[in-house]
Amino acid sequence: MHMLSQNPARFLDRTTPPNIATLVLLAGTGALSMNVFLPALPEMTEHFDTEYRVMQLAVPLYLLLNAFLQLLVGPFADKYGRRPVTLIGLVIFVVASIGCVYAPTVGIFLFFRLLQSFVAIGYVLSRAVVRDMYPADKAAAMIGYVAMGMSLVPMFSPVIGGALTGLFGWESTFWLMVGMGGLTLALAWADQGETNQPSDMSLARQFAQYPELLRARRFWGYAMCVTLSSGAFFAYLGGAPFVGSEIFGLSPSALGFWFGAPAIGYLVGNFLTGQLATKFGINKMILVGSIIAFAGPMAALIAFELGSKSELIFFGSMTFVGLGNGMVIPNGTSGALSVRPHLAGTAAGLSGALMIGGGAALAALAGALLTPERGAFPLLALMAIVCAMGVAAILLVIRRERQLRLAGVDLQM
Repeated sequence: MHMLSQNPARFLDRTTPPNIATLVLLAGTGALSMNVFLPALPEMTEHFDTEYRVMQLAVPLYLLLNAFLQLLVGPFADKYGRRPVTLIGLVIFVVASIGCVYAPTVGIFLFFRLLQSFVAIGYVLSRAVVRDMYPADKAAAMIGYVAMGMSLVPMFSPVIGGALTGLFGWESTFWLMVGMGGLTLALAWADQGETNQPSDMSLARQFAQYPELLRARRFWGYAMCVTLSSGAFFAYLGGAPFVGSEIFGLSPSALGFWFGAPAIGYLVGNFLTGQLATKFGINKMILVGSIIAFAGPMAALIAFELGSKSELIFFGSMTFVGLGNGMVIPNGTSGALSVRPHLAGTAAGLSGALMIGGGAALAALAGALLTPERGAFPLLALMAIVCAMGVAAILLVIRRERQLRLAGVDLQM
């Protein structure tokens, strides 16, 4: 039962649901913290007098704890409410960001970097709050707008991080996170009214509801649509730097220019979701998006086989992967959260953990498959296979819903 889902949102009013801008900032702060400091890694390696491979642990360790926390945050938010859990997560993030700046050793730095993972709470609960406020199709549209705003952050944050590092040193990137975290915390405190009726069940019983979600085949179908679609993009993140620099001989600045191709498609896809999800429904949007995502790497594979190998074809095809993701991820997320609406927070956490965990694995696999002799083929083939599995996942969801309707089951409950 959602407390405020029928009340219109009034900005900076804690008795009404949060404004969409607050939700974008909640999701965007997490996206910022993931990659804004990456240009500073060489300088940080020198500062902490360590090896690059040790300093680079700031990325996978963060992602691992991020995925684990997403499993926990849902039941806590379903039990205690979205607002208090969001505020606690942001406080921990701000304190951890300050800790990163003043860490005397690389070990202590990595400890505080792990604590920064608590910002994942904002990303998980921004989606759960949207689902609290709207029915499935409308929720998909709103999640699309949140994701569209969020997609802009990783496009520009490494550029900003590189500029700040050059001007003020590596610490400035973490002071930026402190500032963003503090701004988000203040806005959430002033604007985020509770949208979920806190459960009267014990936390143990709340966690005990996981099996109900795990037995729902439609949840797994939607969750796999999101995991596979985003997994193709994570594979791209793991392999594209190698392809750009080693296969096509691009300079760092040229690679940075081409690297943003999927983000452009993702922005457009999320916009289309916001405009069309309510009209066409989430399943049609996911199916079309999955087919578009598959078409990108498949077209590049065919072009490469025919002898047309260039950075334009490779990175241009990735725009279609981003476009498909922009249609699949918000709609698939809304679907996963709608299978058991009373477990929306739990579903948001579990689907988010699957997305991050699966993506990390595919990124590592993509990196392991690539060699100069094989060229871009292994990466394109991996992405095509993963996207094809995404098409199969949504077709299974559509088939399952048809079976349930024939059996007289109400899918809107």
